[in-house]
Amino acid sequence: MIYKFRFFFVLLFSVCFVFQVRAQEPNPELAKEFLITAEEILKETRALNQAVEMYKLAADTDPNNVEANYKTGDTYLQITEKAKATQFLLRAYQLDSDYKFDMLYKIGQAYQYGYEFDNAIEYYKKYKQKLESNTGYKGEDRTPMSEVERRIEESNTGKKLMEDPVNYSITNVGTAINSELWDYAPVVNADETVMIFTSRRGPDQGNLNENVFDDNFFYEDIFISKKSGGEWQPAENIGPVVNTKFHDSNLGFSPDGKTLYIYSDEGNGDIYYTNNLSEDTWSEPVALSDNINSSGYNEKSVSQSADGNTLFFASNRPGGNGGFDIYYSTKNKKGEWGASKNLGRVINTDGDEDGPFIQFDGKTLYFSSTGHDGMGGYDIFKSEYDSASNQWSNPENLGYPLNTPDDDIYFVMTKDGKTGYYATVREEGMGYNDIYKVKIGGSEDTSDKKVASKKANVDEEEQESERKVESVEVEETQEEEEVTTGAPVKLMVRVVDASSNQQIDARVKLKGQADNITVPAESEDDGIYTYMIVRDDPTNFMLSAEKSGYIFANKRITIPASKGEIQTIRQTLSLSKPEVGTSKTLRNIFFEFGKATFTTESYEELNKMVSFMEANSQVNVEIAGHTDNIGSAAVNKKLSQLRANKVVDYLTNKGIDRRRLNAVGYGEERPIVSNDDEVMGREINRRVEFIVKE
Repeated sequence: MIYKFRFFFVLLFSVCFVFQVRAQEPNPELAKEFLITAEEILKETRALNQAVEMYKLAADTDPNNVEANYKTGDTYLQITEKAKATQFLLRAYQLDSDYKFDMLYKIGQAYQYGYEFDNAIEYYKKYKQKLESNTGYKGEDRTPMSEVERRIEESNTGKKLMEDPVNYSITNVGTAINSELWDYAPVVNADETVMIFTSRRGPDQGNLNENVFDDNFFYEDIFISKKSGGEWQPAENIGPVVNTKFHDSNLGFSPDGKTLYIYSDEGNGDIYYTNNLSEDTWSEPVALSDNINSSGYNEKSVSQSADGNTLFFASNRPGGNGGFDIYYSTKNKKGEWGASKNLGRVINTDGDEDGPFIQFDGKTLYFSSTGHDGMGGYDIFKSEYDSASNQWSNPENLGYPLNTPDDDIYFVMTKDGKTGYYATVREEGMGYNDIYKVKIGGSEDTSDKKVASKKANVDEEEQESERKVESVEVEETQEEEEVTTGAPVKLMVRVVDASSNQQIDARVKLKGQADNITVPAESEDDGIYTYMIVRDDPTNFMLSAEKSGYIFANKRITIPASKGEIQTIRQTLSLSKPEVGTSKTLRNIFFEFGKATFTTESYEELNKMVSFMEANSQVNVEIAGHTDNIGSAAVNKKLSQLRANKVVDYLTNKGIDRRRLNAVGYGEERPIVSNDDEVMGREINRRVEFIVKE
């Protein structure tokens, strides 16, 4: 399968797009063509991401086609954007509630992945009732009662964890490491100066294989990044000695950073190791002994203790407690790995355990599990070993927002125990899985007085200089004597319809810009969202609101330092409907200086734009690029066009129909303020905006 495989899909899309798709005019015949194309894709490949786009086109072309809606939702549940399944499965259920026996269960899943746990529980319970009323049904589309009850438990756990969030700062490690494709399984050395990870980026970014796998993504390769001046340097392919022309992925790092453990498909999945011979040279990979690798079963993760004498790994070999269990092996007097032993039922469950990481203290084990008390998929847990009793403590869920309803796995820590790394899918991500840095306790200062309350909501972005979303007023600001931590600042957020000024319910989120900590809403009464915030210094936050059928709104706000008395701040966010002519400035999309390359901070806004376009399939937009007046007009015009093109390319790569988008670069022609000043002028004029078109 070669690189041309990608062009097969481009051709398919080009042929299909000869037809005009209009959401307002159902076209059953065209919808059937899209369904056929999707089935052909899945018959020949495992390219679920391409298939779901075809299914979605079919569902949008003929909203009354129950098969198209169901298969769109069902396929979304199998890829990274699982919550997007909800609207299609609900539509399929409304069209024909008996189309699939376990459709209620799948609707519950979609709600669970979208953090809507109450709705998830409602549909899971409806499906339970259906199972109880149809005890004789044995079809393939039957999900057993044990699975349903497990999902209800997860949803209840998810509610509890979100009501009591942990003070984590979770930040994307940036474009030096992450790409717009898959990046995952990070491992770091003891002094946090080297990171090795797995990526499915393309050959233009260092992959040794220009071919794609049968899911239409590039093969896995192992990459390495080194830290210089406190910053991660651009990642490079670790080289052809370690990487082959097929899948190659890393598993773990020895504490001294001299040995890298990698995964091989040999023996149905075995652990190999390679030694660092010099700065950029690695030895030929060698398999671990039969005491670690089993015959015909899978070993897919590994962690070595700080003294080098114990190896923890996961395997699905016979004799375990569930699917995958965590095992360990210790070195004998000859320095060889001894017979492996199961870590026991305190750690291992009837579900799957994977991704062990033994902390440098030699007694704290981090691992992921589907069997312990989690909120869905794999959750990350920790357990401590007591050498006196020879027992592991009951595993503790690391909580929200580190854990999500989807898989959270392969978490590693630094030597000081304050910083972790893992890969996950988040709203601010650049691609599919991205690698994130986790600060325990929030920022470098682990003081828990940084957050006033432990409940949660999430997000970020802005609404900048739009007149419609102003209204900051500090009600009480009494001068007090200096205190260590003052009373909370009360932020009250009102969301209104821009045309009627009537209050509307929306998804409102608040997140600190520096520490990336999300702040929970204390209450959501009558469309007023209240937050209680404690900060010792004035702090910048990003406030955002989203609602189906409206254009999202974002703005930066500054919360004053806590004083002796409660201060109250009121904000109003005004949401506009996407009517023809409506425009919005995307001020959180940033480019590297003089380039059409996104900075890390841009992706959350870009992903919001993707979500908006997906939720409003009838909307067409012009993406307009603008610059300040520094430099020649011709250069500015070209640069603004390149930047507008870059935004359009990102949207289309995320599945937005290219025919709905038009990129125009206006250069310096349309300033909205004077270019005489940088902060209040040129910076504002350097912008990307979208305008709703017919």
